[in-house]
Amino acid sequence: MTTALIDYEAGNLHSVHNALRKAGAQDVIVTADPDIVAKADRVVLPGVGAFRACRDALVAIPGMVDAMGEAVQARGVPFLGVCVGMQLLADAGEEFGRHPGLGWIPGTVRRIEPADASIKVPHMGWNDVKLRGSRDGVRALLETGEAYFLHSYHFDAADEAHVAATTDHGAPLVAAVARDTIIGCQFHPEKSQSYGLAFLSRFLAWRP
Repeated sequence: MTTALIDYEAGNLHSVHNALRKAGAQDVIVTADPDIVAKADRVVLPGVGAFRACRDALVAIPGMVDAMGEAVQARGVPFLGVCVGMQLLADAGEEFGRHPGLGWIPGTVRRIEPADASIKVPHMGWNDVKLRGSRDGVRALLETGEAYFLHSYHFDAADEAHVAATTDHGAPLVAAVARDTIIGCQFHPEKSQSYGLAFLSRFLAWRP
């Protein structure tokens, strides 16, 4: 069972790799090779930084977006997007202008703008993950608990049916999105200790 951890120089690869191994992954390949991604049994897209920079770095790898589509959309392999890796699933992001995303889950990534000025941005630290909707299919990978967040922008989903979990930072924010074999989490499982490792373990064991 091969897990492709995409290396596009925009993610916390070392920590995510270690967390996947601790969660039970036997064969994690850190790769920028589209052929490996296209044939993988699992695909993980991390992401740290600005939406545009991450998007540009991903599309700069010849054939990578097509390889992701072949694996995830054509073959239906499980996909996990982490933090900005989740945000890239959206139609567009509004950080430093409006920029296109992958468009796999309809929505727009917008700046967090709490109504209460005392609520600080970025949203940083431990916070509750609250489940939304029935826990079947890909949603079964999630559990209620506490996870570690660090972000200034949030996924504004066009269809509430794709919101799998929320957290609260002055108002509800999307903590996870899901559809088909695709799940994205705004929190960092690699920094979320036992909660994050349990989530990754369920992802690795999932057989859709």
